[in-house]
Amino acid sequence: MTSSKRRTGRRSPLATVALLALGLVFTGGAYAAFSTGTAQAEVEATSQQTIEEGKKLFQANCATCHGLDAQGTEAGPSLVGVGAAAVDFQVGTGRMPMQMQGPQAEQKPVQFTDEQTKQLAYYVASLGPGPDIPADHLVNGGGDAANGAELFRINCAMCHNVAGAGGALTEGKYAPALNDVSGVHIYEAMVTGPQNMPVFNDLNITPEDKRDIITYLQYIQDNRSPGGFELGSLGPVSEGLFIWIFGLGTIVAITVWITAKSN
Repeated sequence: MTSSKRRTGRRSPLATVALLALGLVFTGGAYAAFSTGTAQAEVEATSQQTIEEGKKLFQANCATCHGLDAQGTEAGPSLVGVGAAAVDFQVGTGRMPMQMQGPQAEQKPVQFTDEQTKQLAYYVASLGPGPDIPADHLVNGGGDAANGAELFRINCAMCHNVAGAGGALTEGKYAPALNDVSGVHIYEAMVTGPQNMPVFNDLNITPEDKRDIITYLQYIQDNRSPGGFELGSLGPVSEGLFIWIFGLGTIVAITVWITAKSN
């Protein structure tokens, strides 16, 4: 007589655990997909809104010279492809909008807020690819100041002076002083080449080397000359003029005093 197993109708405890685990996996996956899609949609909406706000600001303040679509006019160049970094530098330092035509754009009080400057920058960036605003780790001064000093002397000192004090160029143009310029704007100037400055792309000077140059400039900003009065950090010209005027002037004064005393 063969015996058969009785069917009790009960599920194995392992089957219940497996079903619960499977349900949790599907629920978590669906939630993650929904959250990611929602976050991405929010980012895209925010970016599009930023670009639209920047477009309004551009048409109200910049289109007179650069055209309604930034294609350029006789009064101003095209901005298609200059990137966000160029706009952030020019507008963030007050050079744009220009007050008047001249040899180069003069630095003046900033007209827009930081938020408005970024809106203008992202709008222009949407018109064509170009250098972006640098990341914080490249402009925070955490590089090698010694290497930055050598790179600055080789690539920048002939115009900006070895101490970053600036200098005169031809036809009424000049290289500005760098003693109060932020690391972000120094980096943006290197990658965009404003005014008469050449463009130093990543093949000329790597991002790490640019960070070192910024570190050097920030070092000399924070550590003034230990020798006393800097005379504008203009080198032997100002030092020679100082000696000529005050040194010889003192000698002449002493000579006159001795002569008057003897008489």
